[in-house]
Amino acid sequence: MGTPDFSVPSLERLAASGHTLAGVITKPDAPRGRGRRLESSPVKLAAERLRIPCWQPESLRDEATRALFASLEPDLIVVVAFRILPPEVLAIPRLGAVNLHASLLPKYRGAAPVQWALINGETRTGVTVFQLEPTVDTGRIIRQREVEIGPDETYGELSTRLSTIGAEELAAAVEDLAEGRAHPLPQDETEATHAPKLVREDGKVHWTHSSRQIRNRVRGTTPAPGAYALLKGEPFGIRRADFADDVRRGKPGEIVVADPKRGVAVATGDGALWLTVVQPPGKRPMEGAAWVRGARPQVGQTFD
Repeated sequence: MGTPDFSVPSLERLAASGHTLAGVITKPDAPRGRGRRLESSPVKLAAERLRIPCWQPESLRDEATRALFASLEPDLIVVVAFRILPPEVLAIPRLGAVNLHASLLPKYRGAAPVQWALINGETRTGVTVFQLEPTVDTGRIIRQREVEIGPDETYGELSTRLSTIGAEELAAAVEDLAEGRAHPLPQDETEATHAPKLVREDGKVHWTHSSRQIRNRVRGTTPAPGAYALLKGEPFGIRRADFADDVRRGKPGEIVVADPKRGVAVATGDGALWLTVVQPPGKRPMEGAAWVRGARPQVGQTFD
């Protein structure tokens, strides 16, 4: 059971194992883009490519869906980035249900563990395979693997890497359960932290914050929901930022360098940042130097 790109390596890895996949559950096709054309989820596309039966129920609580689960007679349900399963579904498989989560539980429970780990400046994170319970991300841990975060990694880059690592840990956990050698351990509730879903406002840059805090927010919100600051009242996207220790100080939000070759640097609460990749309103992402050459911002100009 899963939907986004993050789920696909796990599906592929399980399909290549010696276990039989009774079927795949993913969300219904949804309209996207300007034309509002229906598009299938990455998991559905992968299931079709792997020739695995796939269902897209609107609800997991109606009689038809429960009858479907019962008819499949699964020994185990595997969940990777999907909705919360109701108790009546959790009760169907002989071995219960397991979930792959992109953090070292109990840290960063919730919908956005990778994003919040980066925003908070973590240097290490990981993946956890655990038994599902009715409460979110609280079940017993079957397998866990710690991963070092690269100093420049963004949410998109780290998520892709964790999806591959997590697929291997998930496959190993399924094998442990099948062979009866899994020994799930309870989570330490005193260590629990939360990672709620991000909204657009979570990407907003506050220039009074430190350079490190702003850079981490850019990393943690790229590509989604996207970091931005206001320039002349319009949202100005910031896709990458690097420390600018070699430029003069200024008031937070002030452009302190606008060079057609070096790019643009903006003052923060304790220094400055090079905006190395930006996305002006209505434009595609571009290098900061390219924006300077086209828009010609002036030193002393300030973000709102």
